[in-house]
Amino acid sequence: MKRLVYLISPNKIDQNFYISLDKVLSFKNVKFFQIRLKNVSQKRLINISDKLRKITSKHKVKFIINDNYALTSKIKANGCHMGQQDGSFKIARKKLKGKILGITCHNSKILANEAIESNADYIAFGSFFKSRLKPSAKKANLDILKWAKKNIKKPIVAIGGINNINYRKLMIAGAKYIALSSFIWDNPKLKPEQAIKKFK
Repeated sequence: MKRLVYLISPNKIDQNFYISLDKVLSFKNVKFFQIRLKNVSQKRLINISDKLRKITSKHKVKFIINDNYALTSKIKANGCHMGQQDGSFKIARKKLKGKILGITCHNSKILANEAIESNADYIAFGSFFKSRLKPSAKKANLDILKWAKKNIKKPIVAIGGINNINYRKLMIAGAKYIALSSFIWDNPKLKPEQAIKKFK
């Protein structure tokens, strides 16, 4: 099974989530799991991360923290994902020695080249489709993936409104990984462990 999924947590995590995540990861098509919780105290974030990290390491999934490179080492995450507003990539790169650094580049070749200069481990583009997680996200098109496939040696992650039908064209265009959140965790028709099986 190819691990093509970059899985992002829902905005809220309750006790049932840990069981659900364990079931989802046991399908073995997830490469990264990113914890993305806003407005949560550092103490709570560390507590939640401790539980999540046990599950991700059991399934050999890379555990990524969103935005907070200073906290990455503290919670023993495998790496950090940064947006364009999340501080200096160069400082983050120094702090994250031996850890994964991923950078969001929207639909921009310039930002992607800057991310490469900062020695990012993967480049994320998006949003490709309308996303419930980030409704106001900047739009991206397939041309950026085709360009990246030719010009960037790092793995490419596609983000934004991805489902079991539209993901194939992103992979064909050049994405190595597809970021999923709403389709897995907020799917009105499928349970998370059923939804994840749609991505092969």
